[in-house]
Amino acid sequence: MGLVTTKEMFAKALGSDYAVGAFNVNNMEIIQGIVDAAKEEKAPLILQVSAGARKYAKPAYLVKLVEAAIIDTGLDICLHLDHGEDFDICRKCVDDGFTSVMIDGSRYEFEENIRVTKEVVDYAHDHGVVVEAELGKLAGIEDAVKVDARNATFTDPEEAAEFVARTGVDSLAVAIGTSHGAYKFKGDPYLDFERLKEIHGLIPETPLVLHGASTVLPEFVARCNKYGGNIPGAQGVPEDMILEAVKHGVCKVNIDTDLRLAMTAEIRRHFMEHPEDFDPRKYLGPARDAIKGMVSHKIRNVLNASGRQ
Repeated sequence: MGLVTTKEMFAKALGSDYAVGAFNVNNMEIIQGIVDAAKEEKAPLILQVSAGARKYAKPAYLVKLVEAAIIDTGLDICLHLDHGEDFDICRKCVDDGFTSVMIDGSRYEFEENIRVTKEVVDYAHDHGVVVEAELGKLAGIEDAVKVDARNATFTDPEEAAEFVARTGVDSLAVAIGTSHGAYKFKGDPYLDFERLKEIHGLIPETPLVLHGASTVLPEFVARCNKYGGNIPGAQGVPEDMILEAVKHGVCKVNIDTDLRLAMTAEIRRHFMEHPEDFDPRKYLGPARDAIKGMVSHKIRNVLNASGRQ
């Protein structure tokens, strides 16, 4: 047991019928809920940390909480930096013990994205750490990622092949229609599967990553709203679309919004039904259970990864 990279995880998932869940973490209860579900489901696991999470919880706390989760569960876990904005933050996370980092150079022009990504790849590989990069821009708002619909662009398949060849990146996040946050589609959900198939056909050995892949289950939106929330019209990626993407090279599926909804819905419910409670354990305990339930659902029904560790 210990901190591991995604190399073996993705080697097993590539060309199979399942993907590895990458769940964003911010505090102890979220981590505990996720790892307890993964252990119960015998599923491979990536815990990922965003810039916002590093600012909120501080890197040292997050690393030690993940190490504690490994000791508690006996799981092999990949600790991944989500949306690293530059070389410095990627280098810092490598030095702090992360086993995987993402350099998000999607805001740059193609050649500059290659340059920045290659710099991170060279440093990370020298330290035994794997690298994810992004080509194309996902719309939406989640944590520090803010891209409006006008500036969102789908990944070009030919550029994807060139990008991987020139950078040596280990996995590639592609833009095919998903977006960050709880409002992923204004109309009917749509993912460009033909584009995904073309990308996978050109780089069949490269694990692909689907960002913005929360399904924003209506029952959890309704539960939040029932207990005082205000989240009208939230819409995520239908589960059958994620299952279809997994058939065409997607080995890693990022999930954050669904965890937030599950936790918030449970905390709101508890406060409405038990206004006398002020002990954080009284509401964070059930919230942790809600996280576990959501992750178990994802592993079984969206990632199809139960029993694949």
